[in-house]
Amino acid sequence: MDTLNILYLVGAVLIFASIMASTLSARLGVPLLLLFLIVGMLAGEQGILGIEFSQYALANFVGQAALACILLDGGLRTSFKSFRVGLKPAITLATWGVLVTVMVLGVFVTWLLDVDWRFGLLMAAIVGSTDAAAVFSLLRNGGVKLNDRVQATLELESGANDPLAILLVTGLIALNVDPDGQKVFGFLVLLLQQLSFGLGMGLLFGYFLSRLLPKVHLAEGMYAILILSAGLAVFAATNLIGGSGFLAVYLTGVLIGNHKVRSTEHVMRVMDSFAWLSQAVLFVVLGLLVTPSNVLNVWHYSVAIALFMIFVARPIAVYTSVKPFKFKDREIGFISWVGLRGAVPITLAILPVMAGIDNAFMLFDIAFGVVVLSLILQGTTIPTMANLFKVRIPTNKDPKEEHEVWVSDKASITLYEFEAKSGAFAIGRHPMGISKGINPDEISVFALVRNQQIVVVDDNTKLKFGDSVWYAMRGNHASKIAKIFNDTTLDRKAIDDFYGDWLLSPSVKLGDLPFFYRNYGVDIGKNTQNVKTAQKNMWEQTVAEYVKSHLGTAPVSGDTVVISDEWSLVIKEVDDKGKLRTIGLKYQDQTATA
Repeated sequence: MDTLNILYLVGAVLIFASIMASTLSARLGVPLLLLFLIVGMLAGEQGILGIEFSQYALANFVGQAALACILLDGGLRTSFKSFRVGLKPAITLATWGVLVTVMVLGVFVTWLLDVDWRFGLLMAAIVGSTDAAAVFSLLRNGGVKLNDRVQATLELESGANDPLAILLVTGLIALNVDPDGQKVFGFLVLLLQQLSFGLGMGLLFGYFLSRLLPKVHLAEGMYAILILSAGLAVFAATNLIGGSGFLAVYLTGVLIGNHKVRSTEHVMRVMDSFAWLSQAVLFVVLGLLVTPSNVLNVWHYSVAIALFMIFVARPIAVYTSVKPFKFKDREIGFISWVGLRGAVPITLAILPVMAGIDNAFMLFDIAFGVVVLSLILQGTTIPTMANLFKVRIPTNKDPKEEHEVWVSDKASITLYEFEAKSGAFAIGRHPMGISKGINPDEISVFALVRNQQIVVVDDNTKLKFGDSVWYAMRGNHASKIAKIFNDTTLDRKAIDDFYGDWLLSPSVKLGDLPFFYRNYGVDIGKNTQNVKTAQKNMWEQTVAEYVKSHLGTAPVSGDTVVISDEWSLVIKEVDDKGKLRTIGLKYQDQTATA
């Protein structure tokens, strides 16, 4: 009994310490997942507690279950809008991109370690895919607003590339164990089976569960348990029939999350806790499993492989995967950089150990080192690199918080919190008098919070700096209200610098704009064979038509179409169906930049 209680105590203390460490993450600029790993290592056999843990099978069990939970939660929060702008490039990255990464990195590893090519490819396959836990955590909680195309591509890639990575690792393990018994045709059949069964099971049970939820009436806390258990069942069943359980559980989450009903709200709230718990447990267990001295013995291999992967293999894979989809070079550069490695490579590195392959422990130690370096080098620099590659979108239209409250099975009210920033237009005004452009019937003050206290709103109430106002709204007014509360001088300057000083309607014709004409030196047709036709077509086109004809891909906020050396059009707002709403006209003074 004492042993059991000691296990409970140690496990609880480790999870508690991991969660408390999260308070240091933002202050130190260190990825939270790395802190979870450090907590596990400190508790391990060469750490403070000296816990000897070498149960690779148990770690694999925990890893598979935790990753399934994380992917289910990631799917629940993936909007169909992401598929519109990121599906095709993400699928290409998750297939061709993984293969290119493994092939290029495999050649380097084979040379570096001076090993058989099968062993080199196995090492490359283990670290060849990006990690959903790391990508979801750092992109969604990193405080950086990215270009929608880039964010959607990265998130969908991380959710979809595990099947091929797992298949490559298992196939290469078999190739190392029994080189003569493996055939290319059999490998391709297995890949097709994994993808097709995973896709089919995910779509089938995702549709079934999304339709089941509205018809089941449970206590609020039970909905998430129902979905989690169903998701794990889909994961396990798909694996049993030879499909990709990871792909199936991710798609199941996507279909459930995009079918908004009353029960979905409860699922989202509780699943967020399950996902964080899964990440904490997973990384702490993996930290316990590793022996730091062994990792240090091969640190030079880890550094060389990580650097080659980040600066050579990943960029080649990304460029060849997404360039056909008209991605800009700066977008390709950022996607290449955010090829985060996390729990998946470490979990995959357990498989060769369990299979008894020679030097498998070296593979595990190198993979662990690569993951740590990836989290440090790539995970800590996402905001910096987003600015460097110009994929960060300045915005002042996001509320501080929002909560959807379902008042019946088919009707909901969304509560939005807005905080009055310094210099905001809302300061000095009544909470209901901040915008005359919104029908009073569609907005109502739910609560005004000042100095942590609720203030009763009367006719004489005026907003002050730091006030938080909760509004209940019908209609799409949140972005308009957010601008009123957030629109400080600094915000306006950053937004004007990015989008330009003038905002245009997409339906206005270029020829009707007073800002420039063909005789103002705008060389419209210099890159075309028929200048007169090009000029005529351009001036007759609307702004939206001109942008779409030159963009070549689904438009997202932040996309830029150059008109001349001085003038460019910058997309500011796009609705959920991909229709352009607002476009900025930006002027670059050539004399100022000369």
